[in-house]
Amino acid sequence: MATTTARVAATVHPHTYAICAAAWVVPGAGHLWLGRRQKGIAFLLLLPLMFACGLWLEGRLFPFEITQPLVALAAAADVGIGLPYLLAKAMSMGAGRVVAITYEYGNAFLIVAGLLNMLVVLDAFDIAQGRK
Repeated sequence: MATTTARVAATVHPHTYAICAAAWVVPGAGHLWLGRRQKGIAFLLLLPLMFACGLWLEGRLFPFEITQPLVALAAAADVGIGLPYLLAKAMSMGAGRVVAITYEYGNAFLIVAGLLNMLVVLDAFDIAQGRK
């Protein structure tokens, strides 16, 4: 009879941290790697679309300013989306236009897309660890 620890160890994926890194870089990639196709495709399509909507609504990709804690937290949330953030920064997108009517909505979309992807990474981690 196997102990609980032995059963849990048998279900842990050997590439858990690589799965988490892939899930951060490309939203949904961790779930696709783990064979959760429907969830993976939904995340792969919807999270970057949400991020793109935030850019389209003239939201701002916040800079890392440690002197302003809320701005630094918003920047950390923005980075949570992974590759879409890096591409947007490389193409000088996300400057934001404060006078735009949609500015705050754009910020909300950008921040929430990053935070949701962080939750998706945690979900992929739990699946890889055999907790789900």
